[in-house]
Amino acid sequence: EFRRVLFRSCRMRNRFKKLCIRTGWLAGAGLFYLLICNLAGRPLIPCMFHQITGLYCPGCGVSRMCLALFRLDFVSAFRANAAIFLLLPAGLAIAIQTAVRYVKTGNGRLTRFQTWILAGMTVILLLFGILRNLPGFTWMQPMP
Repeated sequence: EFRRVLFRSCRMRNRFKKLCIRTGWLAGAGLFYLLICNLAGRPLIPCMFHQITGLYCPGCGVSRMCLALFRLDFVSAFRANAAIFLLLPAGLAIAIQTAVRYVKTGNGRLTRFQTWILAGMTVILLLFGILRNLPGFTWMQPMP
């Protein structure tokens, strides 16, 4: 019995280590981009969709939103991309729940409920992307 519990603990530790390495690389890349943007005083990667079409995609303003969140300027973050700003807590909650389940059980799949929530979030982002390009909804466009 003790060997089985110990072996399970070792597998959990390995999954946790693997998750930390992957998350660390992603966070490191994000922080590096944030540092470069802070030094430049603006986001460096333009939205290709906006460059080609002149329309705002659902993700336009995310870099500015992240820069504002880093400064704890929540008003500017909201104005940069309101939809992602409001959906971010739910997305983070799903990511944390999935990570904990993966470490405990080795199962990193989304639950049915999480899948429905992400589908709803996708619909919201698509509607946001359409609305922010209509004349009466210019307040949804990212602020410079």
